[in-house]
Order: sequence, then structure tokens, then C-alpha cells
Amino acid sequence: MRVSVSWLREYVDLPVDLPADDLEQALVDLGIEVESVVDLRASVTGALVIGEVLEVEELTGFKKPIRFCRVDVGAANGTGEPQEIVCGARNFAPGDRVVVILPGGVLPGGFAIGARKTYGRNSAGMICSAKELGLGDDHSGIIVLPADSPAKPGDDARPVLSLDDVVVELEITPDRGYALSVRGIARELAHALGVPFRDPGLAPAPAPTAEPAYPVEVRDTVGCDRFAARMVRGIDPTAPSPGWMRQRLTVAGIRSISLPVDVTNYVMLELGQPMHAFDADRISGPLVVRRAEAGEKLTTLDGVTRTLTAEDMVICDAGLPGTLAGEGGGVPISLAAVMGGETSEVVASTTDVLFEAAHWDPVMVGRTARRHRLFSEAAKRWERGVDPALALVAIERAVRLLTEHAGGTAGAEILDLDHVRPRTPVTLPADLPSRRVGVSYSPERVVSLLEQVGCTVTRGTDRLGEDPGSAAVPAAGGADVLTVVPPSWRPDLTDPADLVEEVVRLDGYDRVPSVLPTAPPGRGLTWQQRRYRAVARSLAERGYVEVLAHPFVAGELADLLGLPADDQRRRAVRVANPLSEEEPLLRTTLLGPLLGICKRNLGRGHRDIALYEIGAVFHPRPGAGAPPVMGVQRRPTDAEFAAADAVVPDQPRHVAVVLVGDVEPAGWWGAGRAASWADAVEAGRAVLAAADIPADRVEVRAAAHAPWHPGRCAELLVDGVVIGHAGELHPSVLAALELPRRTSAMELDLDALPPAPVAPAPTISGFPPALIDVALVVDERVPAAEVQHALVEGAGELLEGLRLFDVYASEQLGAGRRSLAYKMTFRATDRTLTVEEAVAARDAAVARAAERFGATLRGA
Repeated sequence: MRVSVSWLREYVDLPVDLPADDLEQALVDLGIEVESVVDLRASVTGALVIGEVLEVEELTGFKKPIRFCRVDVGAANGTGEPQEIVCGARNFAPGDRVVVILPGGVLPGGFAIGARKTYGRNSAGMICSAKELGLGDDHSGIIVLPADSPAKPGDDARPVLSLDDVVVELEITPDRGYALSVRGIARELAHALGVPFRDPGLAPAPAPTAEPAYPVEVRDTVGCDRFAARMVRGIDPTAPSPGWMRQRLTVAGIRSISLPVDVTNYVMLELGQPMHAFDADRISGPLVVRRAEAGEKLTTLDGVTRTLTAEDMVICDAGLPGTLAGEGGGVPISLAAVMGGETSEVVASTTDVLFEAAHWDPVMVGRTARRHRLFSEAAKRWERGVDPALALVAIERAVRLLTEHAGGTAGAEILDLDHVRPRTPVTLPADLPSRRVGVSYSPERVVSLLEQVGCTVTRGTDRLGEDPGSAAVPAAGGADVLTVVPPSWRPDLTDPADLVEEVVRLDGYDRVPSVLPTAPPGRGLTWQQRRYRAVARSLAERGYVEVLAHPFVAGELADLLGLPADDQRRRAVRVANPLSEEEPLLRTTLLGPLLGICKRNLGRGHRDIALYEIGAVFHPRPGAGAPPVMGVQRRPTDAEFAAADAVVPDQPRHVAVVLVGDVEPAGWWGAGRAASWADAVEAGRAVLAAADIPADRVEVRAAAHAPWHPGRCAELLVDGVVIGHAGELHPSVLAALELPRRTSAMELDLDALPPAPVAPAPTISGFPPALIDVALVVDERVPAAEVQHALVEGAGELLEGLRLFDVYASEQLGAGRRSLAYKMTFRATDRTLTVEEAVAARDAAVARAAERFGATLRGA
């Protein structure tokens, strides 16, 4: 939004000597983003004068049209001789008065003007366009002054172009549509500077008449809840737009087209009410406002034929046949609130103009503009919200401007189909701004600020909840309660929080202290959160890289993982509105998305991969039914929460790892080591250790569980309960997922683990340990973990540590036999162990292993 300060002064009494910096700060303090404040007096330096084109010679032989002009600039060039200027614009002719900058001048952006030879001719100066002078974005042609302009050749062009003005460019946020108008910005500046404001939206306007200005039928009063119209007959079609109007439109970035169209654009900028001008002679029947029929066609003013959808609103000419909408539906002649149509636009011969000012549904307009990629100035305002009370005022303003400059007669008939609903009151505790912001606002101050915005405020007692249709929050301690009816031009004020924001904004954001609030007392992390973090830290320290996968999976994932038909992991929750139709299900295992990430990294050249993820899986609750319907007027009860939670899928948190390639790279230091099923099992042990599960409660044993290899899969148990699996993935699964052989993985259910026991403080002994290695020969089918448990039971309290460090098999041991070598550490807390005590503890451990598994000491 670009607007000149001189235009603003018509409605707000700005101080005469107001500095540009103070103007900018006042707007910023109100929360309006200022892109720039340009003092046009300093934007162009040097001689900028009025010139009259005397001769135009068309130069040929160039890729683009070039014209050699002789321009009378009076005595401004010091000689009085015509100025020779080369120009590429085509929108002027001999006799036109134009704007010329002479050599030595500097245009905005530091563009210096000089005299030079170009296109075979001498050119001294430049004939300027609006964009070159920084007055707008129009670069289609140079500025041509109207024929009635009193400016003479050689006169300073700055007063003529309002280059003695200040232009403010603002970036208006979507919630402040009212600020996309001179009316809205002037009101804001009046609040900020405490100066009088004259609201053009309160200008008197004639009331609607019983006889309509033109027959109109509105069939959808939701999409269009107000439609006003008035006719002006017998205008002069050749009447030009006044210079001041064209200048203000140019500054705003809107191209001047014709007087009727310029009037509608001018009123839109001034009041914020988009309008449309129809050529009444090109309409053959009554107007019908309705939703479009899917497939209907409309050629808009930009010359594009558009296919409409059932959500679009259109204005139709019921006198034209051949519509898809049925009898009386008419043919679309305007894409409502976005852009008019070619068949009814104002043309050079138009003498009868029908002005339309309506109020359209912002959501409908926003969707239509995006669907058709038509982001017009009107659509920009409609989707942000327009004052529904402006229709008749805007039409009266447009009629007066048109008849004043083009003659004609304003029709006495005025149409106003008004279906606008009254604003819903908002109930606001008077102390809510103080409670929310931390600044003391008295009730009187709150009322005063809200009334400045235009709200109607009624004070009452604390009786919230009596009006179920009002937005309300509880008041504190019987405080005053305000019933606030927002003004028609503020559709964004719908909740107490919106009103609080207005109070803070108008009172000054600078009054809000920059103090961090005191954090409420808490108990820190829960034991589950501490466990998740400990597990993540443990895996990261072992070289695993954390990933966060999307929880959405494809329906065929269960088949790719080779899950049995009766596997519970096949029962997945389907998302009602999935991000992708190819992945409509929520995961029941972390392995699917994790293996997909692994495959993606392999495809990008990585060969050694160790990934992990901690995340939720989703299991449906069969027969749970539908959740209860809960409103927003109060907090749900505990019973409602419980009923809703009973429908939500069960979401236990799992941890999973995947290993591909080498875990120890090869190099000059020696041979590397490829990842194997044992590394996946060890990752599971590390997770349980980080979760504070004692080793004597953990059991690892062989299992067959998809998608793992049946001969290289282990199940991990805690207190006899299976909590996960680890090992090498099945070859058929790896082939289906296009992963390398020997890819290994682990997945555990962290929420299935028992709470960590409160361990006593460890006792640290200052006495030396006794280190004894023992190698036991057992049947190869006996798990090493069970042998380890037997040794721990037999060794007693003196055993401090036990670790398997070697597995050996050979013909000397016998077929089906293997040797398991353990390193045993013994220590006492109150003395140095003797050799006899350490050996006795070792022998007791071996005896327990022999009793349970028939183990014998290797070499004995």
C-alpha cells in the first residue's frame, strides 16, 4: 500500500512540520510495517521541467521502436532552443506536454542524466515515466499531462507531479485489511499522534429507494450478503480523469484507464471498498448474483477465458441465453470480487454507467483468487475483510466524482440488498489485558482504548457463560466485565485475545517491559524422559546417527517385511487425509521407515551406515468407536478426556537401529570388521544398560521373528518378558527392499521396560582385584548368556565383573562343542582377597555351570 501524505492530510490533521522519521515511528509503534518513507522533494535532483513535444521523427532499422523528439522546454535549458531527446515510448504525439529531466539531473536510484549520442542522434535529457520518477510501477509509457493542465513549457514539474510530497509505502498484514485504504491509515495515525480524524466512511449517503436502480437478484446471501447499485446516465465518454486523481493512482501503483474505472479505483484506495463499473448499455437483462456452475466460462478483463468452479461467485446477465445454470441463471459477466468480464466493461463509447458496491465472503474470494491466479487489488482487500457498512457511502462518492468530471445525471433509484448480520459481542474481563501483558490497565483505560478503535463498550458484572454465542474467558476475582461490539471495519476482532492486542497496541508496545517471566516450579524431566535421553546418548556414543523418519508408511510394507498374515503389526491405522495416497498408514514398527532412510543414504554413496531412531508406533484399538464431540466454550471434563483418549491409537515408544557395512573400517592399521547380527544384539544390550535394567534381569536367546533371519535372530527379555528382537534381516526382505546382504537391525519397546529400580549407592573398594580367566567347553546349542548367568549365580558376592571375550571351536573339542572364555574379576570391599578365596569363588562358579549345562574346564 503506497499513499501520499497530502492525501492523508485530507482526513487527519497531521502536524505541518512532522518529520518523516516521526511519521514512520508512529506507524511502527502501531504494529504496521513500513517499507519506506520517501520524501519526493529529495528523490529527483536537477532540472525537472514541463516540455511540449514539437516534432517526432520515427527512426527505423532498430530492433525496437525509437523516436527522435524535439521538445520545447522554455528557458530551462538556458538557450530557449528545442531540446533534442531520443525516446522509445509510443504513447505521446506532437502537441502533448510531458515531463523532461535535463542533463545534470539525477533520478531515483542515483541514475544520472547526461547528453550523449545514441541511435545515431544526439540526445540531451530524458522524457520520464512514472516508474523512472519513483511515482509508481507503470513503465508502459511516459507521463502525459492532461490537456487542461495549466503548466507551461519550462515550468518546474515537481508541483505538477506532487513531487513536493511524501510517499509512505506500507506492508499490511493479513489481519489488518482496513489499513489498505487512506481511511484506515488516517485513523491509525490519528490514534498514534492524538490528532483529529475525519472519517470519510461516515459521509452522508442517500437511503435506498423502493424502486431499484437496476433489477438484481442475489441467490447466495452467504457469499454476497450486501449488494448496492446506482446508475449514472449521459456522461461524456471522452472526459479525462483529473490530474490529481491520476497522480494519486500512479503513486499507489494503479494505472489510469478511463474516468469511470479510475473513479472506482480511487474510491477503493480512499475508503477501502472495491467497486465495479458496468457499461449499462452492454447489459441486456437483470443481474443475478450466484455461485458458478462447474464448467462455465468467463473471459475476464485481462483477456483470459477462465473455466469456473462451483465455489466461484459470479455476477450474471440474465438476459443472455445459453447458461449452464438453468432458466433465469444468466451468463457470467463478472468474476465477483476479483475481476470484471470483457462483455460488460466500460469502453470508450460508454455513456451510461452502473456502479456496483457489494460485500463478499472473504474465504470465497481468497480461494477464487488463488484458484485462478488473479491477485487483483480488489481481491487483496476482500480476502482481508472489507467494511460491510461502506456500500452506499462508496457509491455516493463514486457518483459525485463521475458526475463532477464527466457530467451526466445520477439516477434517483438506489439499490441496497442488505443481508449483513450484526456483529457478535465479545465478553472481555476488564482485567484480562493486565493479566495477559503484565502492565496495569485500569478499566477506564481499557474502555477508552477500545472506543478509540470504534468499539461499542458496555460495562457489567461478572456473569460469563450466560450468552453461549459470545467469546468469553473467565474474569479474576469478580472483576468488571466488558461487553464489546467491534466496529464493522474490524472483522479481525472476534475474541478476547484480539481485544487485548488492540489495548496493548494503542497504549504502546514500548510500555510492555522486556522481562522474562518467572518459570513456574516443576519437577524436571520424568523418569521416562530421562530414560529416552539416556538411551539416545548411549547409542550416539557408540557411533549411531539419529534420524527422524516420517510415521507414514505404504500398505505393502508389511508384505515387503515378510510379516505373517496373523501378525499384529499388519493391523495399521489409516490416516483420513494422508499427505500422500501412497503412504496412508501409520507405522506399527520403526523398521520400515528406518530401512527406507538407510536405502536412501546408500543411494547417495554412503557404504558404512549406523542409524537409530526413538519414536512412537501406532496400534489401533479395535471397537473403540468415535470420540465424543467436545465444544470450545469450556475445558473438557476428565471423563470427556478419558473417552477421547480411549479412541486414540495406542502409541508406545520404540527404539530401533540398522547397521550396514563396516563397524570398524580397514586401513593401514589393520583389517576392518563388518557389522553383523552380534552388533545389533549388542546395541540392544546397550539400550537396556542405559535404561538402568540390571544385567541379571536381561536374557538373550535365539528366536524366529520376521523380518529377521530365523537362524540369526535373538529375542531380548527383561524379567522373562520379550521386549524386542535383534539380528540379521531375512535375505528375502533385503532383496525386496534392495538392501545389502548382512544388513542387521534391532527394535525394542521402551515403554514395555519396567521402571528403573532405585539402585543403592555403589560401594567403591580400595583393595586390588583378583583377575581370573576361565574357558568352559559346552554344547554349541547352549546360549552364552545362560552360561554367563550360571557363573554369576555360582561366584557369589565376591564377583565384581564378568565378560565373554572369546568363542572357540575345533576338532579337538569334539563335534557339536565349543569353548566360551570369560574374564572374571573378584574383589572384596574390606580386605585384599587371597588366592585361595578367589580360586574358591571361581570353582563355585564353574561348578554351577557344570551342574546346569555339563560344562567342563577347557584343558582339564
